Amino acid sequence: MDVADWLDEHSEGWFWYIKRLSGNDTLANGSHQAGFYIPKAVFFRLFPSLETHTHDNADAWFDLTIDSHPDARNVRVVWYNNKMRGGTRDEVRVTNLGGGQSALLDPESTGALAVFAFRQSDGNNADNCAVWVCRDEVEEDLVEREVGPVEPGRWTTFPPDGGLLSLLAKSVRADCRLARSELPPEWLLRFPTGAEIIRKVIELRPDSELTVDKRLMRRRDCEFELFQSLEEAVELPRAQAGFHTIADFLAAAQTVLQRRKARSGKSLELHMREMLIEEAFVEGRDFTYQPKAGNNPDFLFPNEALYLDASYPRTQLRMLAAKTTIRDRWRQVTEECSDLPARHLLTLQEGVSEAQFKLIVDAGIRLVVPQKQIERYAPSIRPHLLTVEAFMADLRTLSRS
Repeated sequence: MDVADWLDEHSEGWFWYIKRLSGNDTLANGSHQAGFYIPKAVFFRLFPSLETHTHDNADAWFDLTIDSHPDARNVRVVWYNNKMRGGTRDEVRVTNLGGGQSALLDPESTGALAVFAFRQSDGNNADNCAVWVCRDEVEEDLVEREVGPVEPGRWTTFPPDGGLLSLLAKSVRADCRLARSELPPEWLLRFPTGAEIIRKVIELRPDSELTVDKRLMRRRDCEFELFQSLEEAVELPRAQAGFHTIADFLAAAQTVLQRRKARSGKSLELHMREMLIEEAFVEGRDFTYQPKAGNNPDFLFPNEALYLDASYPRTQLRMLAAKTTIRDRWRQVTEECSDLPARHLLTLQEGVSEAQFKLIVDAGIRLVVPQKQIERYAPSIRPHLLTVEAFMADLRTLSRS
């Protein structure tokens, strides 16, 4: 069975929970908490009998089959809830997955997009879960065509569930979720570009007192909330008005998914461009955004002209690629600025396996990871990662040399 057939087979009567596996989900960072994480809102939706339980580690068992990597076992979902009694934990994880032989715990699965399809009868706990762990970028693209982009640290469900969404609304920060009346009026007539959305985010989250690492992550969260607000303001009235034909409905759905994918694909580099400018890097002098030279990296430092100057020392040049996830996509960077002794890659992915990290390093690529995400990586990898602030500090030494 391929992923397209699997998605079709598990569409009717199944509830999907979709996420990218982090280093805390797999065994990649050596955490004792290995086992995939389930948000409490999803947990209570799938296991309603446990919502009122207050005893330590309320749990349930169900059958789980990983169809992408033939594996079947009876697993345990646990609500670690000792915070209710003065402890520190209040999270839900699925355990008893079988150790490193499971595709869900394999360090090489870190960053992979995983679809958990639960079967549940009305009012009862879920008794069965079928899983697909995407094995490559092609499979991930097929899934995201159905559900939209899924970024590291975020998750989605399909089909969207009204009861679940109402639960989630209580936990979402309101600061960047704007009411229709608060949105720029022209946005309701013409959906804004990614750059326009980023400028609004900066207005809502200037955060000039924060480090660049914290600023980047705060603004990314803000952008996500703002985009959701805008999408609801623009698309909900159209959906409520109804569609004359199935073709009209499918065209509208495709527009929404494509717009989400476009936002996700450009967001990180647009945020980085704005932050460079805020940190007194002058575009055209200190950096070039989207240069043509060097096989189109996202950024060149100090600038494209100096990169094209054969007499300029290669050791005084830097390039930066920005990719939200890198599990397969890091290989694209090997084709960019191959004449430089080192290439840099900014990512939000929550961990990589040690084997994959060695491949990345051996390819001459240095990972740039926001400070908050570094704890998701194995202790042996963390010292070799650059924070965004450390990368900018390196750029400043170039401008002084």
